Amino acid sequence: MRQQVFQFFSRVLAQVQHPLLHYLSVHRPVQKLLRLGGTVPGSVTEKEEVQLTTVLCSKIQQDPELLAYILEGKKTVARKKACGEPDALPKDAASHKDKDCSQDGEPCGAQALNNPLLAETEELDSGTAESNLITSLLGLCRSKVLVAEKSRVALKAQENLLLLVSTASPAAATYLAQSSPCCRAIVRHLCQLYRSMPAFLDPADIAALEGISWRLPSAPSDEASFPGKEALAAFLGWFDYCDHLITEAHMVVADALAKAVAEKLFVETLQPQLLHVSEPSILTSTALLTAMLRQLRSPVLLREAVTFLLGTDHQPEAPGDKPCALYAHLIGHCDHLSDEISIATLRLFEELLQKPHEGIIRSLVLRNLEGRPYVARGSPEPESYEDNLDLEEDPYFTDSFLDSGFQPRAKPRPAPATSYDGKTAVTEIVNSFLCLVPEEAKTSAFLEETGYDTYVHDAYGLFQECSSRVAPWGWPRTPIPLDLHEPERPFFEGHFLRVLFDRMSRILDQVASGPGPGEGQAGASGIL
Repeated sequence: MRQQVFQFFSRVLAQVQHPLLHYLSVHRPVQKLLRLGGTVPGSVTEKEEVQLTTVLCSKIQQDPELLAYILEGKKTVARKKACGEPDALPKDAASHKDKDCSQDGEPCGAQALNNPLLAETEELDSGTAESNLITSLLGLCRSKVLVAEKSRVALKAQENLLLLVSTASPAAATYLAQSSPCCRAIVRHLCQLYRSMPAFLDPADIAALEGISWRLPSAPSDEASFPGKEALAAFLGWFDYCDHLITEAHMVVADALAKAVAEKLFVETLQPQLLHVSEPSILTSTALLTAMLRQLRSPVLLREAVTFLLGTDHQPEAPGDKPCALYAHLIGHCDHLSDEISIATLRLFEELLQKPHEGIIRSLVLRNLEGRPYVARGSPEPESYEDNLDLEEDPYFTDSFLDSGFQPRAKPRPAPATSYDGKTAVTEIVNSFLCLVPEEAKTSAFLEETGYDTYVHDAYGLFQECSSRVAPWGWPRTPIPLDLHEPERPFFEGHFLRVLFDRMSRILDQVASGPGPGEGQAGASGIL
C-alpha cells in the first residue's frame, strides 16, 4: 500500500502546474510521506521513495524558496511556538495565510530560515531527529549497492542531493549548513566507511584502485582482488562524492562540509594513525591519504587538507624550530628507518606538490627563499665556466693518469667543439648525471632515447606545465633585490628540502634494488 501511495503522489506532484507546495495543507502531508520512508534500510519502497524525492528536488530547482517548506519539521514548529514567534509568512505564501495556516495555528516553513538558532534540530545520534527531505536522501544514498536496482537507487539519491545543495538559496544554504544534519550525516557516513576497511592494506593495492568515481563506486570483480577491496572502493567512491558535493554546493554549505571532513576524517580519524608507532598503521594511513589527495579536486577541501598537513605558519624556518606535530612527523617519515614508509611519505609529498595550491609551495620551499639569504653578499662574480675548469678537478682524470707523465696546463685549451654558450659542457654534465640514474628509474616517455635532448625536452615540458599552474598566483618575474644594509643571516633551506638533500647525499651508499611492487617507472621516489 505504501508503494501505491508514493507512486500516486509522485505523479500528482510531477504533473501539477500550479505551485502547491507553498500551501500548508500540501507540504505538511508531503513531510509525512517523507517520514514514512527511510525507516528501514533496504526497504521495498526505496524505488518509489527516490521517485518522490526526485520530483521534490526538481520543484525546488525551479523555485529554491520551496526548500524552506519541505525542510520544516515538528520540532521546529514547537520551538517557534514556545518562543512566541509570530505567524508571518514570507513572499508568495503570505497570500495563503488566512485559510491554510489558521487550521492548526502553526506558522509555515520559511520561518526556520530566518531564525536558524530556533530551527536547530536534534543530533542524529540521539535517535529523535526529525525526518525530512535531507535525511530521506541520505538514507537512500546508503542503500545497498550490491544489487543493480539498489545501486541505481543510491546513485539517483546522490544526484538529487547534489542538485539540492547546488540550487539552494542563501537562506536555505545557511539552514542546511547550520541547522540541518546534512553535513554531519554525510561526514559520519564517510568515517563509517573508513572504519569498515581492514586495519592494514598494501599500498600497492590502494594505488591500483585509481580512478574510483562516486558514479561507479563498486570495485570491478577481476582477478586482481584483495581483502578489503570492496570496502576501499566504497570509501574512495564516497570521498569522491563529498569532494564533488563541495565543488558544486553553495559556498556556505561547501565551507561547512569541508570543515566537517577536515575535523572528523582528517583530525579525529587519520591523524592518530599517522602519528602511531606501528609501521603498518603509518603505511596504510599514508597510502590512503595519498589516494585521497589524488582524487581531490575541490579548492575548498584542498585548503582544509593543506592546513591539516602543513599547518598555518608561513614564516621562514630555522633549524631549531619545532613545526606542528603532524608536519614534523611526516618530515621524519621521509627519512624513516623503514624504506617502505619513506617511499610512501615521499609519494604523499609528491602528490601534494602537484596540487594547484600556492600555500603548498610557500610552506615547503618558498618561505625559506623569499628573503634570499642563500646569496653570499659581497662575493665576487665567478669567472666563466671554461676559465675555472681544471683537469685535476675532473673525475675523468684520475691520479694514475696524471702520474703517467701527462701534465695539464694551468689553463687548458677548450675543446674545438665547445661553443661560447657552454652547450657542449652542459651536454656532458647532463649525460654524466643520466649515467648515474638506473634505467628502471627513468620516467621519460621516450625510453629509447635517454640522452641530453630527451632530458631537455622533458624538462621543458615540465617547466611549461609548472608555469601555467603558477600563472594565477602573480609571482614576480625577477628576484627581490638584495638589501646591502641588511645584516646577513645564516641560510636554512627548510625541513623539507633538508631531508631531501640528506637522502640525496646518501644515494651511492644505499642498497641497490629495482622498483618494488606497484612502482613501475615511478621509482624515482625510491632513489631518494
